Amino acid sequence: MSKPEEQVAKLHLVFPSIPKPVAVYKPAVRVGNIVYVSGHGPLKLDGGYILGCVGKDLTLDQGKEAARQTGLAILATLRNFLGSLDKVKRLVKSFGMVNCTADFKDQPKVINGYSELMKEVFGDDAGVGARSAVGHNALPNGMAVEIEAIFEVE
Repeated sequence: MSKPEEQVAKLHLVFPSIPKPVAVYKPAVRVGNIVYVSGHGPLKLDGGYILGCVGKDLTLDQGKEAARQTGLAILATLRNFLGSLDKVKRLVKSFGMVNCTADFKDQPKVINGYSELMKEVFGDDAGVGARSAVGHNALPNGMAVEIEAIFEVE
């Protein structure tokens, strides 16, 4: 497997601008060799977010794309925080939240948009960690998805 930065180039990934905190918290905190990344949303290149409720305003595929876009925002923050994604040893745990209708049951499929991106960038072992995927009736500012993550780093 190539190094993560090589994978980013190979996949022609384009990261959004580094998300700015909207309240009192840090986007990432390092404790020893663990980096905790705060909840991120599906930040687009134009600075806006993918908004809406999956199962009502957005389809499953649109929700999955929102989760992938959230992953790109997380990678942008992680790269900025560490200086290089090559310093990531592995993804440890992710917590994915989907803004969805009460009867929507495919939250894990939505969050796969994020998980598949992490696997593409970090590989089959290092890019697949423990994960939760849950539904919510609302997320900040009407975002479609919010994800937080924990990484082991050098």
